[in-house]
Amino acid sequence: MTVKIVTDSLGDIPSDVARELDITIIPLNVLFGEGIYRDGVDLTTEQFYQKLAKSQVLPTTQIPSLGVFVESCDELAKESDEILVISNSQKMSASYEAMVEAVEKMKRPGRVEVIDSQWAIMAQGLIVIATARAAKKGASLDELIALTKKNIPRADVRMVFDSLEYLEQGGRIGKARAFLGSKLKITPILGIREGEAFPFSREHSRARAIDHLYYFATSFSHIDEMAVEDATTPREADALAKRLKSQFPKMNIYRTTVSPVIGAHVGPRVLGVAVLGDRG
Repeated sequence: MTVKIVTDSLGDIPSDVARELDITIIPLNVLFGEGIYRDGVDLTTEQFYQKLAKSQVLPTTQIPSLGVFVESCDELAKESDEILVISNSQKMSASYEAMVEAVEKMKRPGRVEVIDSQWAIMAQGLIVIATARAAKKGASLDELIALTKKNIPRADVRMVFDSLEYLEQGGRIGKARAFLGSKLKITPILGIREGEAFPFSREHSRARAIDHLYYFATSFSHIDEMAVEDATTPREADALAKRLKSQFPKMNIYRTTVSPVIGAHVGPRVLGVAVLGDRG
């Protein structure tokens, strides 16, 4: 019986990929005033930024009720007695804790394991995709756990921002706070380290910052998976993906957009590259 793979919407996995690999994605919520929208279900990224441009209230985010997690796992338990849940970094949201609690409250028997990916966006997504692909090939739950834990330190991501105000206001700024307060016009480049936002570089133009993303991706000696994602700059993202494709002609480079929940914390014009691979 195939192990079922579950994750949350912060992994930014394209819906067609999730369907192909039978990945169950539990959407987190975006709140605009009194309106509550399920990430990617009731609100697309495009719709989110349209609302953001018109709204006088900044959006906030929340995990769904515990019952949503419990119900999702109970439904999957009808199809398989083994489930692997891979959450976003518990330093970024409460999804991990909620999923652990949900497992304890499940009504149906079976073995369910929960792993903190220590990542978000497509760094998390690429880990989940690799695990789901192995699950479809018949890997056991223990083999999938080992693969996931092996891939966690092999993932990495860099993102270009126009502004860090959304990260700061949402409380997700992490060590990137070091970039705040600069009087210079800079384009910050962040990644994730130890499960939270981390400042890696800053450039004096967006073009140079995008070059930084390209050189980051090409610094790997071996790559299993790669993704380019954006919020509101698809032409930039397509151009970067095309540039990377010329360097890695046999690589399937996923093109995706940041989810509304991620968008609430990163703001518009964010552009990123995620890689699952090895250096050296």
